[in-house]
Amino acid sequence: MAVVMRLISLILIVAALMLLGADAVTSLERGGDLTVRSLGTIWGLLHPASLNGFKSWIQNHAAFMAQGVYSSLALPGWAATGVLGVILAFIFGRRHGPE
Repeated sequence: MAVVMRLISLILIVAALMLLGADAVTSLERGGDLTVRSLGTIWGLLHPASLNGFKSWIQNHAAFMAQGVYSSLALPGWAATGVLGVILAFIFGRRHGPE
């Protein structure tokens, strides 16, 4: 289980670095205008219909959570995946036995 979680944390960290690099390149292409893609923007680029369906479902079935979900979708993509990956890496890091 620990090996799988370390692999997932590595994948999340790599995804965060890729998203950070994409934001940096886009910022350079726009002449230094800072560009940060949110989780909602990234999800919308990958599959817009599922994002719209999820927002509709959250609004109709779990309205009490809607504001929190919308706030989490506004987080920078690299920050959300990177922080989660680093936390998982610390939790499931290598354990050294007694020496």
